[in-house]
Amino acid sequence: MALRIITDSACDLPKQVAERYGIKVIPTPVTIGGIDFFDGDTIEAKEFYNVLRGGKQTISTYHINTYMFVEHFEPYAKRGDELIYICFSSGIAGTFNAAENAKKELQEIYPDFDLTILDSKCASIGFGLVVMYAGMMWQANASKAEIIDAIHYHCRHMNHVFTVDTLEYLLKGGRISKASAITGEILKIRPIIVIDENGGLKAIEKVRGRNKSLLRLAEYAGEHGTGLSDQIIGIVHGDDERAILKVKEVLKEEHGITHTLENYVGCAIGTHTGPGIIGITFLDAPSPYIAL
Repeated sequence: MALRIITDSACDLPKQVAERYGIKVIPTPVTIGGIDFFDGDTIEAKEFYNVLRGGKQTISTYHINTYMFVEHFEPYAKRGDELIYICFSSGIAGTFNAAENAKKELQEIYPDFDLTILDSKCASIGFGLVVMYAGMMWQANASKAEIIDAIHYHCRHMNHVFTVDTLEYLLKGGRISKASAITGEILKIRPIIVIDENGGLKAIEKVRGRNKSLLRLAEYAGEHGTGLSDQIIGIVHGDDERAILKVKEVLKEEHGITHTLENYVGCAIGTHTGPGIIGITFLDAPSPYIAL
C-alpha cells in the first residue's frame, strides 16, 4: 500500500513539475466543434489558444464527471493505495461533488479504499502551488496527515489576482452584460479579478489600459503578499509571453522575487477568459511546511 497524490489539470501545473513530485494529473475536458479534447493530453495550451483566436469553432467546457473519476481512481483502489485528491475550486466547477460521488461508488466495491478529497478553493497556478507543495512533502516522506494539514494551510493562504486582455469571453460566459462589455472595450477597461473566500471569481477593480492592469497585478501582490522574495510566486498567461515577462520584471524590481512557477492558463479557465489572461498567485503568510 502506497500514498499517492492526484489532482486535475485545472491546477495548470507544468508537466515536468508534476512528474518530479510523483503527482498524477487528470485532464479536464474541453469540447471544440463538438469533439471532446483533454487539457494537456489530447490538446496543448498553445494549440488551444490558436483555436480560440480563430473563432471558427464552438468551444465549451464541462467538469470531470463521476464516470471519469471512477476510471482514474479505481486502479488505486484495486492496489489498496491511500489517495489524496486535490480538486479544482467548487466555487467555479462541480468537480468536488463528482469526485465524492465516484468515491461512494468505489467504496461499495472496495470498502477499504482510503481516499481523501480536498476542495482547494483555488484555481490555475495558485491551485498548482498547493499541489506542488503537497508533492514536495510526499517526496520528503511526510505522513498523510501532515500533507493534508499543509494542503489546508496553503489553500487558506493562497491569493490569486488576474486580468484579461479582452472582455469578449467574459461576455460570452455571462459574467458581464453586453453594455458593460461594449463600454469597457471602448474605454479599454480591464477588470482586476480575484478568487474570493468561497473559491469563486470576483472582479474587485477596473483599470484603464493593458499596461496599467499588468502593473496593478504586481501592486496587488505587494499589498497582499507576505515575504514575496522568500516564496515561490505563480505566474500564468494565456499565450502572451511578453506580458508575463513584464509582470516578472516589475515583481523582481518592486518586490525582489527570485522564485517563480510559470505556465499557461489551461482550457478550464482559458475558455472563459480568452487569450491574454495574466495571473499572479502568492501566499499571504509564511509557510511553516515548505522551506526554499
